[in-house]
Amino acid sequence: MRKIGLDVGDKTVGIAVSDPLGITAQGLMTLERVGIRKDTGKILDLVKEYDCDTIVIGLNKKLDNTDSIQTEKVYEFRTMLENKMRSTGVKGVEVVWQDERLTTVMAERVLIDADVRRQDRKKVIDKQAAVIILQSYLDKLAFQNK
Repeated sequence: MRKIGLDVGDKTVGIAVSDPLGITAQGLMTLERVGIRKDTGKILDLVKEYDCDTIVIGLNKKLDNTDSIQTEKVYEFRTMLENKMRSTGVKGVEVVWQDERLTTVMAERVLIDADVRRQDRKKVIDKQAAVIILQSYLDKLAFQNK
């Protein structure tokens, strides 16, 4: 079963999905935020479309491991997502956290190394951050299963 990774921001949600074997993460899209109810609905549509059994949400704690204002917003997003799953009858989908500290910095470096222009980087940075979040989770699973 596939897994879907989310980099939740105020204006966009970067989205990545794994291959069916759960080995690699690929960028899917950047969702422009319109409202938490509609945003979570779109995420659940993608979960169904790609037959995902896990939603991996990047948790953006501060470097000292305390919550930030954005962390609180991501907690709220997860709560809304889980409530929508219950109300729409979506079952068997696990929602997990993945540490996302410095993923945007790593995503920026990947894009710079790939010679992506600054203007184009802004369009795909959140999707690339979601790839890093999801790939980190997949790597952790593979290590635990060895």
